[in-house]
Formats: sequence, structure tokens, C-alpha cells
Amino acid sequence: MIITLLFILLTLLIYYASKRLYRWSPKVYLTPLLVTPVVIVLLLLVTHVPFHSYNLGGKWLTAMLQPATIAFAVPLYKYFDVLKKHAIEILTSVFIGALMGMLSSALIAKWLHLDVSLMDSMIPRSITTPIAMNVSSLIGGIPTVTAIVVIMTGILGSIIGPLIIRLFHIDNDLARGVLFGTGAHGAGTSKAFELSSISGTISSVSMILAALFTLCLAPLLF
Repeated sequence: MIITLLFILLTLLIYYASKRLYRWSPKVYLTPLLVTPVVIVLLLLVTHVPFHSYNLGGKWLTAMLQPATIAFAVPLYKYFDVLKKHAIEILTSVFIGALMGMLSSALIAKWLHLDVSLMDSMIPRSITTPIAMNVSSLIGGIPTVTAIVVIMTGILGSIIGPLIIRLFHIDNDLARGVLFGTGAHGAGTSKAFELSSISGTISSVSMILAALFTLCLAPLLF
């Protein structure tokens, strides 16, 4: 019990410190989603603490991912009129984005000459972790590998997304939201809320739709 509380407290302290650092200097490489896991991994390596021991406490924070995702329903209600007005654009964009995400994962896996199980593990990389692991199981992947790939995708998406927005001068809240929600799930949605509440809301809808499309299409395509 003491070890569990210790690792929960340690993770929260590292996240809080990294968030303060990001507010002081909002650079993409200082985002808490990148700094926190890197610092934790380094600490585990230096102290020779096995991941299983750390996860006694860390798993409770992971479990909070699902109620945190449900909490996105609050801004959905607030901006329901906006969602209704742009429903066709959102559905079409997310469908194409989800399909391209799966196909690009398969192509990258083939290019890297990965075996079939690893390829199937990469297919649902752009959707939220709990659903991605279920999709991975359905198509013959390895859920634990999928979880790692999903986390990496979320972190990279939240870092690369703002660069793409600046590069292509994307100033539309709808486009920003679809970009983050479809490509980087929960991590991207958190980043979208930093841009505006509308972008965050569109992102949370896109994240849910991308998960549903992937859940339906992946078993058929792969």
C-alpha cells in the first residue's frame, strides 16, 4: 500500500512540475505529456525499480483515463449547435482520417518488414488506448504493444500538430479539432483545448468517431 501511494505521488509531482515548466516556457519539447514519461523512465532505470512495482500505483492513474474521456461530454453539450451545423464535414473528415491512419500504419509496418502480429498491433495507433487494445485483439495484434504505440502517437501528435498548424496557417477551429482528435486521440484533444474550447470540443468528438470507425473497419480490412 505504501509503495502504491508513493508511486502515485511521485507521478503527480513530476507531472505538476513539468506543467509549471511548460507554463513558464511553452515549448513543444517541454510538454508534460513528453517530459513526465521520460523522467519516470529515467528514474526507474537509475533506481533499478521494475515496471511492475511502479505500476502498482501507476495503474490507478491509467484507470482515470476512461472517466477523463467521458468528461469531454461537458463541452459537447455546450457547443452542440456548432457540432450539428458541421456534422457532415466532421463525419467525412474523421472517416477519411481514420482510414488513412490505419492504411499508413500498415504501410509503415511493411516498409519496416515487421511481422504480421506487430503490423496488426500498429493498425489502431491513432485511437484512444482502451478501444485500440480491443481492436488489436480482434485483428490478431498484441494489446500491450498497441498501448505503447498509441501513447507514442499521442505524444508525437501533440508535438507535431502545432507545427503543422503553423506551417499550413490553419486558423479554423473545426479543422484544428479534427486534426488533433483524429490523429492524436486524448493527448491531441488536450492540446486542442489549449487552442480554444471549440477546437477541443471538435477534437473530442473526432476522437470518439475515429475510435468507432476504426473499431468497425479494422476487422474488415485487416
